Amino acid sequence: MSTAISPTAYNYKVVRQFAIMTVVWGILGMGLGVFIASQLVWPELNFGLPWTSFGRLRPLHTNLVIFAFGGCALFATSYYVVQRTCQTRLISDSLAAFTFWGWQAVIVGAIITLPLGYTTTKEYAELEWPLAILLAIVWVSYGLVFFGTITKRKTKHIYVGNWFYGAFIVVTAMLHIVNHASLPVSFFKSYSAYAGATDAMIQWWYGHNAVGFFLTTGFLGMMYYFVPKQAERPIYSYRLSIVHFWALITLYIWAGPHHLHYTALPDWAQSLGMAMSIILLAPSWGGMINGMMTLSGAWHKLRTDPILRFLVVSLAFYGMSTFEGPMMAIKTVNSLSHYTDWTIGHVHAGALGWVAMISIGAIYHMIPKLFGRAQMHSIGLINAHFWLATIGTVLYIASMWVNGITQGLMWRAINDDGTLTYSFVEALQASHPGFIVRALGGAFFASGMLFMAYNVWRTVRASNPVEAEAAAQIAVVGAH
Repeated sequence: MSTAISPTAYNYKVVRQFAIMTVVWGILGMGLGVFIASQLVWPELNFGLPWTSFGRLRPLHTNLVIFAFGGCALFATSYYVVQRTCQTRLISDSLAAFTFWGWQAVIVGAIITLPLGYTTTKEYAELEWPLAILLAIVWVSYGLVFFGTITKRKTKHIYVGNWFYGAFIVVTAMLHIVNHASLPVSFFKSYSAYAGATDAMIQWWYGHNAVGFFLTTGFLGMMYYFVPKQAERPIYSYRLSIVHFWALITLYIWAGPHHLHYTALPDWAQSLGMAMSIILLAPSWGGMINGMMTLSGAWHKLRTDPILRFLVVSLAFYGMSTFEGPMMAIKTVNSLSHYTDWTIGHVHAGALGWVAMISIGAIYHMIPKLFGRAQMHSIGLINAHFWLATIGTVLYIASMWVNGITQGLMWRAINDDGTLTYSFVEALQASHPGFIVRALGGAFFASGMLFMAYNVWRTVRASNPVEAEAAAQIAVVGAH
């Protein structure tokens, strides 16, 4: 066993780079989110300029939090996990470095082009064709590094976390390439290869599976490694994790049509999307229960371990949002919820409560190990961050639930003569208090990221290059 691998086993440099940029992009993306939330409270903050308007900055916000913050967290953790569970170094240091710099280039491209109004107008796929091609090249390179590393593994089995990471990488490539098929007419303008209802269907096949694979399956890979590691307990049921994997990837890909209820999409396709979404509750909760039950015999650790608290509360939000999603996919519920702030609340229950919190927990777990420290600079600051994040998420989603149901009921209220009871402006006025609470909740969450940045900075500053390199050159024996 001691000769299975050299002491200079792992490439931690690229993991460190992605981990640090996760924090940086988290602050920028969430800070921008608070700003555009404030624009809905105080419209003067649009400044009367096209490139600072809500319509330009909102897609930049979604791209920064999903692809910059979430993407960097996925790159960092997948590169960390695949090396440690396969007990081998990444197959190519140079290709791994290319994925880091290429990904940052895509993000910088988004920061430049989206405020200028260069957009495909497709949700979560706004980047115009030159950036879309660069993204595809970086992503294929990522797949080569990840799967190449698995092929040269020193372990016999492939740990289940890597199955989830692998599925997320493959399906994200497929979604991106198919949905971005287009005809360029200039350097910054292209037209979709699809038309009408077909275009809408392909966009929401992509859009919902950006949620299902990029924002769920990848982060479940994170959960299956970091929850057992931080709890110091084996995963509750390895068999359940395999059932969870196959059921999830089989069902999720069919759920997209629930975004298109009561549209020109054929009714059978809408009903199929609804049915698959409801069935999806089973594997989602199977995974959530598997993560929660891993803490059997370790629940007392939550009193003193705020990193574990981040990971466990993220699972609670995952369970909640994967119950809420299937319910909102039911046509009768959707007739009330669709186009309202309820949808925004649901997205952020998943984005803040699940994706961000598990990412934050994973980064807090990794940073000391990546930089040769025993622990983070301040456990107290992690604790403060946890409460800011939790309170901020609850304020955000509760205000959006209230707003959404209010909007849905007001929009469909009719008088005896068939005319609308309320104007759109009246519904907007009724939403104003919710907008204030939402901005406050977002500010709580974003301020927690500043605590994290300071804590990470102090931890990194306290390490020295020799110690940091020593952390990368640990022997595998006893590390697993």
